[in-house]
Amino acid sequence: MATQTEPTSSPPRASGWRGLFLRLHFYAGVLVGPFVLIAALTGVLYAATPQMESWIYADQLRAPVGLNQVSLADQVKAAQAANPGGDLVAVRPAPEPGDTTRVLFSEDGLGESERRAVFVDPATAQVRGDLVAYGSSGALPLRTTLDQLHRNLLLGEPGRLYSELAASWLWVVALGGLVLWVSRRRARRNEAAKTESARGKSVRRHGSVGLWVLLGALFLSATGLTWSAYAGENVSALRESLGWATPALKVTGGDEHAGHAGHGEAPAPGPARPESVDAMLASARAAGIDAPSVEIGLPTKPGAPWQVAEVERGWPTQVDAVAVDGTTGQILGEVRFADYPLMAKLARWGIDAHMGVLFGWPNQIALLLLGGGLVTLVVLGYRMWWRRRPTRATGLTFGRPIPRGQWRKAPPALVAGLVVLAAAIGWFVPLFGISLLAFLVIDLLLGLRSGRGSKAESTDVTV
Repeated sequence: MATQTEPTSSPPRASGWRGLFLRLHFYAGVLVGPFVLIAALTGVLYAATPQMESWIYADQLRAPVGLNQVSLADQVKAAQAANPGGDLVAVRPAPEPGDTTRVLFSEDGLGESERRAVFVDPATAQVRGDLVAYGSSGALPLRTTLDQLHRNLLLGEPGRLYSELAASWLWVVALGGLVLWVSRRRARRNEAAKTESARGKSVRRHGSVGLWVLLGALFLSATGLTWSAYAGENVSALRESLGWATPALKVTGGDEHAGHAGHGEAPAPGPARPESVDAMLASARAAGIDAPSVEIGLPTKPGAPWQVAEVERGWPTQVDAVAVDGTTGQILGEVRFADYPLMAKLARWGIDAHMGVLFGWPNQIALLLLGGGLVTLVVLGYRMWWRRRPTRATGLTFGRPIPRGQWRKAPPALVAGLVVLAAAIGWFVPLFGISLLAFLVIDLLLGLRSGRGSKAESTDVTV
């Protein structure tokens, strides 16, 4: 019995501008598909890490609630005794009853933005363990691993470049899909028959899911680029030039710069004076630093101020910071989130929402659904590509791409506008521009090679 092949095995026909968008959407999807799949899966895992950390590191993070609490200075001294080789740089007091205090040290051998966290029971000053904490969020090893897997596939700088490349193209795929979805709906309304092939139904499902995750994909692409190497630098430069940068904490009446309140990086090792930590916290509380979660940064050198900063990334966001004179307790400088420029606030909220911490568990659920939608999109996209494959007799395994030359069918004004837009975006998002140019060159070379082959075959037939 002969095997019946689907009539949709050949690439879909398209005319005018729609063919151009089909080809762009197809190749962009193939390019970013593998990373989007991995990023979505790791993002789903990362979104669940607060609960996972609470369970896995319960011995370090939790302590019995006591009737009394020893001073922060005594807690710091206990941590120093347990980690005598580290340089004391900061303290995070227990934010709630039943939580432990984190005493943070810098050590040789730790990576960038990593600190040794010693966990102390605030009721007894008993050390309950130590772990490496990463970044201003204080991520512990599990979350750090998932963060690096999500960010660079654990490949270091090459992986980071690939993730930037994918984030640079994700918005193109999303908006291109929207254009194709709208045009397809218009075309179907004009059809006399509404019957669809199996592939047509897959296309419809792919478009429907894409519509639901569109805004989320655009959001992830935009916020992801702020962490990137090259586009991120351009974003920072643009914000700086327009006055949208996150304000820094500066000391009034002095040359000392207390650091960037929004970054939470570990200060350089300085003189450890744990006996002053309680007084510094009290001064900061009196100055309005009232978030439960704060970090007390020790002076970077003799005479420099202490820095007390809120580290609450939930809603409402609390990231106020003050510089405190270590001798008098006087407030030497302050920066308030309420005084941030609007774009700085949006950047802060966008990053925290991307990480799933802005709105707590509703934020986590939204990321779980968005990640599931992106996985579904990638799977459906590759499935459609597979179903469009030719018969085995052709010797090809995968589906045919959209035919070349679609730009010739599109209106010249549209092509010219897209060229100008691509050049402008390629300058601001360099990896997008470089990869787009590389694709065009490779596509041109393949087209020339295919043309020579077709010409030779035609000559043979004629002869």
